[in-house]
Amino acid sequence: MKLQKETNADKATHGRWYDDACGTAFGLELLGERWSLLIVRELMLGPRRFSDLRSALPGISAKVLTERLATLESAGVLQRAHLTDPVPAKLYELTEWGHAAEPVIQELGRWAARSTMHNPTLPLSPAAFMMSLRTMVDRQKLEKLSGSVGFEIGQASFVARLEGDLPIRRGATRKCDTIFRAPAASPLAGMFYRDLPLDTAEAELSVAVEGDRELAGRFTALFSLPPKIA
Repeated sequence: MKLQKETNADKATHGRWYDDACGTAFGLELLGERWSLLIVRELMLGPRRFSDLRSALPGISAKVLTERLATLESAGVLQRAHLTDPVPAKLYELTEWGHAAEPVIQELGRWAARSTMHNPTLPLSPAAFMMSLRTMVDRQKLEKLSGSVGFEIGQASFVARLEGDLPIRRGATRKCDTIFRAPAASPLAGMFYRDLPLDTAEAELSVAVEGDRELAGRFTALFSLPPKIA
């Protein structure tokens, strides 16, 4: 039994795949398995239940999700949490170190979006869309705005504060200055990245805008995809 424990511990250390001292190699050993980085993406804006993660990543099996969560927890990327209000629930949340992986996700997204092979019309989870906003926002133009923007995407709700690097967290939208509503993330992605006027987007896509419409229009103008170079 002792030998088995030592073997399992060895597999979790730096070098299990590449035998390479480079930090990039270690990062891939931590997050390079299929689904691992997307699980981190889904947790970046707040804790999630196991069922929430399966819903956001419909291609993953319960077995693989269980394995990836265990591996990420063992590595210190995420941890378990417990919710007592309004009902008891077991959650998964990123550790401080896990949250520090956000720039990796953002830069990978910026880089990949510059390929002609990138297909922005594929399905998109609510968290993925919100992460794209944090990635693609024009921060200089953002400095000219203030207030808060809410998003209600299916059953998911988010609040974005118009400051700094556009902090976004899961939460109730009732106090937001303007609110975007859609049954899924893809219509909102079409609205934001096709630079559609609000009236046109509401007429052509399954989206609705409530509250300060001038602020909503100025907000949507902050986002664009990078030019293609490959």
